[in-house]
Amino acid sequence: MRLEINNVTKKFKHKTAVNHFSMVIEENECVGLIGPNGAGKSTLIQIIADILYADEGSIVLDGQNISKKKNQIGYLPQYPNFYSWMTAYDTLLFMGTLSGISKKQLHKDIPLILSKVGLSKEAQSKVGAFSGGMKQRLGIAQALLHKPTLIIMDEPVSALDPIGRREVLNLLKEIKSETTILLSTHILGDAEEICERFVVIKDGQKIEDATKEQLLHRNQESAIYLVLQKDDVDWLEKVAQLPYVKKVENYEEGFKIHVEQVQVDAYRLLQNAIDQKIAFTKFEIGVKESLEDTFLTLVVDV
Repeated sequence: MRLEINNVTKKFKHKTAVNHFSMVIEENECVGLIGPNGAGKSTLIQIIADILYADEGSIVLDGQNISKKKNQIGYLPQYPNFYSWMTAYDTLLFMGTLSGISKKQLHKDIPLILSKVGLSKEAQSKVGAFSGGMKQRLGIAQALLHKPTLIIMDEPVSALDPIGRREVLNLLKEIKSETTILLSTHILGDAEEICERFVVIKDGQKIEDATKEQLLHRNQESAIYLVLQKDDVDWLEKVAQLPYVKKVENYEEGFKIHVEQVQVDAYRLLQNAIDQKIAFTKFEIGVKESLEDTFLTLVVDV
């Protein structure tokens, strides 16, 4: 399976929601499409799912236009809609029939898919009584029912409480070993937990496409993080004048000292502090930036 998004543009009146966007997703990848609210994520997701039409560009799955491969795609909207009076089993039976799956096959597959998403005991319960997390799990079951090679999810956990979010995240961890996933979200912790690769979108444009390790490494700094006693803070004025120190700045409850070679310079700085009888309550070196820090660096205008 290979999904190609080629130079896609979508406009609504005077607003360009997606602007010449391109990317490729290979088989068995779990890709996070991340960006702030209003960045164009949902619009792009709906174009890929063939719900909206692009004004320019194309979406190709395994060499064919996406409209000819819809049976290979599972789609989970941010707020899946179900008939509240239907049971979970009947909901999947109804939607599977609409997708052209035979009832014989559905009666065989529905118990299996309900078990996969943890809803076996609720098979005959009405959807109207489901919690948000249960509805989202049923939505994932519906998206997986026809055995797609690609599943697309638009903010699958953003509207859930912590328990519902954990349920869905655990489920996504299980199914990503079997299915290629494109996950749209603005919750960085969720993306970091599930995805190996991240595509960052801002104002409808792709501004970054990298693995988690690449993003963190690119934004990792050679720095020393420390917390001092108040009586010793004046020492930092001397530290700022040291030849191997590039900058001293406030960081959380303490300070971040930017240096040239973190391992060597940390030893030199520590020795200097001992000579000056400086006391630390915290001294760390080479701490990586979080994915959230990296994301903010990319999308926030300075």
